[in-house]
Amino acid sequence: MKILTAAEMGEADRRTAGEFGVAVDELMERAGGAVAEFCLRQYESAQQVVVICGKGNNGGDGMVAARVLAASGSGVRVVLLGRMDEVKGEAGEALRRLRDEAEGVMVDEVVDEAGLGKLGEVFGDAELLVDAVVGTGFKPPLRGLAVAVRDLVKELKVPVVAVDVPSGWDADSMEQVCKGAFRADAVVTFTAPKLAHVFGHLTCGALDGGTFGPVVVAEIGSPEGAVVSAGGLGWTGSAKVVAESPRAVNANKGRFGHVLVVGGSYGKAGAPAMASLAGLRAGAGLVTAAVPKSVLGMVAGVAPELMMVGLEEGGRALHDAHLSAIKPREGSGAPGSEVEGVLVANLEGERFGRLMKGIDVVAVGPGLGTAGEASAFARELVARTTVPMVVDADALNAFEGRAELLDGRGRVMVLTPHPGEMARLMGMTVKAVEADRVGMARRFAVEHQVTLVLKGWRTLVAHPYGAVGVNTTGNPAMAKGGSGDILTGIVAAMLAQFPDDVARAVEAAVYLHGLAADFAACAMDEHTVLATDTLGHLSDAFRYRVKDEDGLVWVCGLRG
Repeated sequence: MKILTAAEMGEADRRTAGEFGVAVDELMERAGGAVAEFCLRQYESAQQVVVICGKGNNGGDGMVAARVLAASGSGVRVVLLGRMDEVKGEAGEALRRLRDEAEGVMVDEVVDEAGLGKLGEVFGDAELLVDAVVGTGFKPPLRGLAVAVRDLVKELKVPVVAVDVPSGWDADSMEQVCKGAFRADAVVTFTAPKLAHVFGHLTCGALDGGTFGPVVVAEIGSPEGAVVSAGGLGWTGSAKVVAESPRAVNANKGRFGHVLVVGGSYGKAGAPAMASLAGLRAGAGLVTAAVPKSVLGMVAGVAPELMMVGLEEGGRALHDAHLSAIKPREGSGAPGSEVEGVLVANLEGERFGRLMKGIDVVAVGPGLGTAGEASAFARELVARTTVPMVVDADALNAFEGRAELLDGRGRVMVLTPHPGEMARLMGMTVKAVEADRVGMARRFAVEHQVTLVLKGWRTLVAHPYGAVGVNTTGNPAMAKGGSGDILTGIVAAMLAQFPDDVARAVEAAVYLHGLAADFAACAMDEHTVLATDTLGHLSDAFRYRVKDEDGLVWVCGLRG
């Protein structure tokens, strides 16, 4: 699913009407109907609904929603910010139909501050509010009566559903919060999410204390050809479809790939253990953990299904001798490397080389450490490996000041840095990385021809061809050690299962990881969730469908 700017959404509506013959009033009918259906399902106990409308098309959507809600038996009252004779065009037609067809629905005109006094009584009886004041085309800030109504709504203990965007929020904003907008507990938008929907925490004023409420997209009839995104941004949830097909009845483990997790060091055995377990849980046919012999038993105990390779170590760090039998990738520059003298006729290296022949994906870095020769080991492994790789944690830190060696040309390479690791790779501050996350991720991915997963608020998946996926799952419960290791294992497993669909495999992995954490946070308190708890909910994430029975796509938040 594409992510649009406000201008691109306006152009999509114009093209839908002008080129594809779908009338604007028909789009409004579908949009308002979608809002009403969402309210009826999500807030089925709400019997008294107040719809707050502006005079433009966003208000028109609200008036359609009011009419549909009234027809369903809900008690509905409309508050119009302006005079009824000022409502023109398609919104005017929606108002006319509301007054003609929705018997008993009162429309309260609020034209000045004197009219605000009666809103206390109107809002006091409400069990649900619908915010349809201004939508995608509006540029902040709110002024006049809208500000006064916003402040009244802020004090109410009643849920608010926003039509398109919370009124006062710039649809093109990539900020997490907007203090000047209406609060919202849910958002229903149309055709495609806009920048604000995926980058903003639009439900930050929610009554439930700040958990992420839903943002849903209603497909109201705009043909795919009318929806164009020049920015190359997409939503990662669309990629989940790759994980939804049932496996063939005659499937065997060989069809789902063999993942090798390389990492671990003294005191950091948990990282490769978690990555390996995540690889198994995410569907890889086989997972082998290659870890130092000193932590072999600890990692082996994570699951009996896990296969093990014990690596020789020096000074409790991985030794480069394990690479002696791995032939350099053509053009990698590996001959004459910094550790070539150690890589001669080592038996462990021969064993490691034989093992690599059956491996489909290598994940390197979890718990690797930086002591001794660990960093040189990581650089050498990346240079010599020809199968798809996931490079994470200390394997990324091994390339500080040497980012030019991370070259994905002619191979599949996925990097999964958090902002600190990204800053070290780029030789800049974390603040500089965070100031331009999309641009930074895209430039690095294209320049190095890698898939870059830049973790953080709204994790980004930047592809070597320039597109960027924006992830909308996940929550603060993930801000604990081990979350990145779990993600590494899931990414590796998805690559192993879908080697011919790298972009969707990685985007689906990121989406599933965050979604599993959302289920975990719902089942527990987010303060208590551990990284491994997300694996207990990974099956919930795989079973979850982003589109519900009404055709609404849930971009943010979980439906009940």
